[in-house]
Amino acid sequence: MKFLILAMLLGIVGSLGQALFAMTSGPADNDRMVKALTVRICLSVGLFVLLFIGWRMGAITPRGV
Repeated sequence: MKFLILAMLLGIVGSLGQALFAMTSGPADNDRMVKALTVRICLSVGLFVLLFIGWRMGAITPRGV
């Protein structure tokens, strides 16, 4: 479970980096930027759902102070 969460976080950061690179490349790469940001949003929502399911099933326990 922790490996999947870490992989999704790395995917989110990678997708954000791709969008930044597409944005700085010029206006011709708008489609690449939109696709990268769409992937980031989907990964973020998937990560939220995964964390919620893991919490409800007891695989993840919160450690607050």
